[in-house]
Amino acid sequence: MSDTTSPASGGSESRPVGKTLTGQPGPGTTPGTRGRTTIADGVVEKIAGMATREVPGIHSLGSGVARTLGAVTDKVSGGRPSVARGVKVEVGERQAAIDLDVVVEYGLSIVDIAADVRTGVITAVEGMTGLEVVEVNIAVDDVHLPDDEDDDEDGEGRVQ
Repeated sequence: MSDTTSPASGGSESRPVGKTLTGQPGPGTTPGTRGRTTIADGVVEKIAGMATREVPGIHSLGSGVARTLGAVTDKVSGGRPSVARGVKVEVGERQAAIDLDVVVEYGLSIVDIAADVRTGVITAVEGMTGLEVVEVNIAVDDVHLPDDEDDDEDGEGRVQ
C-alpha cells in the first residue's frame, strides 16, 4: 500500500495522502497560531457580573423575580449568591454582547453609575478574554431605598 496518489491527469507527480496541515509549524511561530481558544458564555457572564458588582452604587443584579428566586436558592445552597444572576451574554468568535439587570442605590446618578458599569465591564471582559465587547445594555429594574430591609441577615423574621 502506498502513501501517495497520482493526479487524475495520469502524470507521475504524487502527493501525500492524509490531512493537510495549515499554518506555520515549528518553534519560530507564535503560540497564537497553534490552536484555537473558545470561551464559554458562563465565563463572560461571571466576569461581567463581578465587574458590575464592584461599581459603587450597584446594590444587586437581577430582576425582581430573579432576585427572589435567587435568594431562596442561595439559602438552600449555603448562602453563596450566583455571580452571573442578572447577566446575559452572547459570545461569538471575536465579540461579545452583554445585557445586565441591576438595582441601584437611591440618591445616586443612574447615568453615572451606568457609565461606570459599562467602563468596568468592557475593561474586565476585554482584558481577561480578548473578546471585543460590542455593547453593554443596562436595565435598571429597581432602586434600593435606605429603609428597605434586605433579607434578614441575622435570620430573624418579623414575628417571634
